[in-house]
Amino acid sequence: MPAPQHIFEGSRENFRELVIENSARGPVLVHFWAEWAGPCHRLFPVLAGLARDYGGRFLLVSLNTDTHGEVAREHAVTSLPTVKLFRHGKVLETVHGYQPEGEWRRLLDRHTGQGVDPRLAEGLRLYKGGQVDEGLSLLAQVALDTPEDTRIPLTLGRLLVAQGRLEEAHSLLTGLPDAAKSQAEVGHVLAHLDFLRTAQSAPSRENLVARLARDPADLDARYALAALALVEDDFDGALGQLLEIVQRDRTFRDGAGRRGMLAIFALLGNQGELVERYRALMSSALH
Repeated sequence: MPAPQHIFEGSRENFRELVIENSARGPVLVHFWAEWAGPCHRLFPVLAGLARDYGGRFLLVSLNTDTHGEVAREHAVTSLPTVKLFRHGKVLETVHGYQPEGEWRRLLDRHTGQGVDPRLAEGLRLYKGGQVDEGLSLLAQVALDTPEDTRIPLTLGRLLVAQGRLEEAHSLLTGLPDAAKSQAEVGHVLAHLDFLRTAQSAPSRENLVARLARDPADLDARYALAALALVEDDFDGALGQLLEIVQRDRTFRDGAGRRGMLAIFALLGNQGELVERYRALMSSALH
């Protein structure tokens, strides 16, 4: 495939430098493809044209999964084409299949500073300046006025969580359209929020440990223990319980074990010994 200035060929060897490190400076769009997958050949020219149009406001990395299948597996790519947008080392968007150019422009505009409602900055200024309720109210109004821009409810949801207003954050984010909730970043916040809500209403640790001693297959108890561990920053403990859930029943609470592990990976910056160890264990459990 051609490689103009802002388009690169990805590999296992250059993925960290090309994608993870560059995503600290701006969005990186990774196109996972294969020769045998026809829609990939329709999609790449669209993405390449946008890379040229946007003039460096994002990088496009094309990764052949036939050649570098291990990278695709590490990033849970199960269908082609799959496109993932990385920022600050994290996957913020995942899109499966061919999409028209307009959809890609809307996605990219959300992450390249194009079309940002100025009230977002004003709401954040009020919030950080101590006018918490005023800032949150302005952000809520912007979210209502621009339902297609998931940055606003995502920002608002995080601020509500920081204020301990967990039910409001949950109502806001679960009310988003399915397409928005399928975005990786929204999914991570929802998973983290679910942990906080679970920990808030969980029985004591002693009670939960006793339940598991009686019945190791009590996955509700395991999930509650994971939530308690997470709020205490015991990431190893939380991941251990979630891995056990994945191993015993990957469908528990619509995949809460896997989703919870991915959310913790994101919280840890998707790197480090703990992430690598548990990512490998999760992959083995799932495959």
